[in-house]
Amino acid sequence: MPLLLTGQAFRRDLEANGCLAVQAPLEGGAETRLLRRLRGAGYSTRMTSARGLGDPEVFLTQKHGIRPPHLGHQSVGRGAAVGEVQEVAPQLGDLFEGDAPVALWLLEGQVLSRSELLSLCDLCKREPRLRIIVEMGGARSLKWEPMTTYLKA
Repeated sequence: MPLLLTGQAFRRDLEANGCLAVQAPLEGGAETRLLRRLRGAGYSTRMTSARGLGDPEVFLTQKHGIRPPHLGHQSVGRGAAVGEVQEVAPQLGDLFEGDAPVALWLLEGQVLSRSELLSLCDLCKREPRLRIIVEMGGARSLKWEPMTTYLKA
């Protein structure tokens, strides 16, 4: 268990690969423990769900528009029955303000398609400060591997 106590091997692999696929115990605790270790190492961290992510690059790093949910009958004259487009700030926008590296932990990553996971890997290559950890399911003990290795299997 010293692996969980220090988190150095995890951080080393994260910095070397940029994007990791993680299988964590279902009872929880491992992700917050590792995020706390990353914050202690100077990272700005955020934990969010992968559900509803849409286009990962746009959702995480660019200002984009969304439409509110459809709430029943609306007149065609008011917003073309689908609602007004609202501008939303990128989810990671505030984390990139300083010089600190950024770590994003995505829960429920098994819902993402292969192309979305590859785009997350590409995003880590283009943005050198960004590190992404994608939780790909549960396991009896904490396991991780580079996302590219996970996708090849």
